Parts: sequence; structure tokens; C-alpha cells
Amino acid sequence: MSFFSHINHRIAPLAGIAILAASTLLAPAAKAGETLDKIKSRGLIKVGVGTTPGFFNPGSDGKWTGFFIDFGRALSITVFGTPDKVEFTNSSPQQRLPALQAGEYDILLSGVTQTVTRAFKLGFHFGPVLFYDGQGLLVRKDLGVTKGVDLDGATIGVQSGTTGELNIADFFRKTGKSFTPVTIEDTGEFVKALDSGRVDALTQDSTDLAGKRTQLKKPDDYVLLPERLSKEPLAPAIRGGDDQWLEIVNWTVYATIQAEELGITKDNVDSFLTSKDPSIQRFLGVDPSLGEAIGLDPKFAYNIIKTLGNYGEIFERNIGKGTTLNLDRGYNNLWTNGGLLYSPPFR
Repeated sequence: MSFFSHINHRIAPLAGIAILAASTLLAPAAKAGETLDKIKSRGLIKVGVGTTPGFFNPGSDGKWTGFFIDFGRALSITVFGTPDKVEFTNSSPQQRLPALQAGEYDILLSGVTQTVTRAFKLGFHFGPVLFYDGQGLLVRKDLGVTKGVDLDGATIGVQSGTTGELNIADFFRKTGKSFTPVTIEDTGEFVKALDSGRVDALTQDSTDLAGKRTQLKKPDDYVLLPERLSKEPLAPAIRGGDDQWLEIVNWTVYATIQAEELGITKDNVDSFLTSKDPSIQRFLGVDPSLGEAIGLDPKFAYNIIKTLGNYGEIFERNIGKGTTLNLDRGYNNLWTNGGLLYSPPFR
């Protein structure tokens, strides 16, 4: 053994202890199973949500609908066997993350972008990406611009407490152009700033801007530029330290993706109950061994699909073609169709 090998041999255990100590210091206070215990004790799941039409729609009767809302209902099905034991609460982007840290919500389904800072510094865990987005620019048509760099010297509205603040600053710094940011906290004032001419453009996740465009007095006077300034993977966020709750979130989402991969829909799911395929039998709970092994209702995936449909159905019903947002699947398609959605095996 060389001198350096000898030193490394002696240092390695010490390094391991140091790493373990550091990870212990960084670990959040929540204990495994704590979130699920609280949920079962109170009898409902508390979900923080946003305001984008199509993704979050509060009804006059108090009943919420929307893309992210359906995944909150799917979680309720996994935990309680029914879609209705869930409480949705809207709060501003500035309030959502602190509220999650404080334990006011069990999960955020508010279009949170997964970032390394939020994972390490703020101590959040993220579930599978529900929607792959990117930051865009919504501008007045009469400006005659076709790309972001054309907005040199423009006044741009940015919503505070979002990743958009840093992204737009990075974009103009990188391109050597300048802009005047107008930081807006109130979501309602965000749209009014563009409508009134206070700002020349708004920047935020492109899907959020697509929804905001429908709220303008004259939507046709504005255009969402085609380029994207960033990657914005929108994922469920929970407080760190509760692995059991994280896995429940993970496999609830994966169930909707797996169903679409298998061609299982809300309308035809019952016909798959007689399938001889062992993987389908496990997935739908005909063979209960998988569900029993992981501590969930063996039919949780069946119940989700029967009630809400697969990922594609949830997408199309809320934000796809024929809806107000009229969005293409794009990256939010199955991997077999050129998208990024992929489910690990249910086994």
C-alpha cells in the first residue's frame, strides 16, 4: 500500500462520518410516516394550489377542477379510496413555499419548479414532473417583436417569489441587452399591468402566460413569443424527511402514466381486469400481492383510472386541444411518442 493509499484508507472512515454528520444536520425534522399519520388523523389532504385557468379552476360551488387538481384527487383516492377527501387552498407564489415549510399544506400542486436550491437549501422533496414547461414572454403585438432580444430597453412585469425573476435577469445579461423589471406580487395586478400599459411584456411560465392571456380585455392584441427562456419542470413539492409520503406521491403520479402506456383508459379499464398479463394483474390489483406488499389498497391504480382517467385523459380534459388553453402535449407526451413521460415498472 502506498503512502497516499494508506492515508486515504485512514481518512475514508472519517470522511464517511463527516458526511453522515453533515447530512444529519441538513435533514428536515419530519419523521417517516408523519405526514400520512396527520392526514389520516384529520381525514383529508391539504393541498396548496395556484391560479392558472385550466390548471386550477375554483368553481362557484366551491368545487375545484383542473389539471393539477386532478392529481390532488388522485392522491385522495390512493390514501382514502375516494377523490373528495382533499382540501385545496390558493395562495400567492410568495406564500406557498413558506406555508409548506410551516406544515400548513401536505403538498404543493401549484406549478412549483423543481430546483436544486429548493431541494437542498429549503429542504423540499419533489415528486415526478407533472408538466414540463418553460419561461416565456407575453407581449403587445403592436411592439412588433418576434423574440426576446427585441425587447431591449422594454419594461417587463415579473411576479415576485418565482424563478422567473432570476431567469429573465440571466437572459438579458447573457444577451447583452437591458430591460426594466417591474416586480409584482399580487397575481391580479400582474395582468392589469399589461392591460393598462404599465409594462410592455410579462414573463412567467409559458402555460401560466397562456392562461393570463385569456384574462386580458383584448387577448388578440397580445402574443406569446415562441421561444423559451428556461426549463421549468413543474412537480409536486412536499417537506423533506418523509420518505413514505414521497413514495405515495410518486406512485400515484406514475399510475396515471403507466395506465396510458398500457392503453388503459377510464372507459376501458374494466375490460383489462380479465387480462392474463401478470403485470396488468398486479397494476390493477387483480393480483393483490403488490398492493399488500407496499401497504396500499391493491386497487389504488384501478380506482384512480376508473375515476379520473390516465395522464393523457387528465391532460386533454383540462388543458389540451379544444380547451381554453388549447395546449399540445409536446414534452408532456409518453416517451414512446417523443415526450418525456416514463413510468418505472409496477412490480
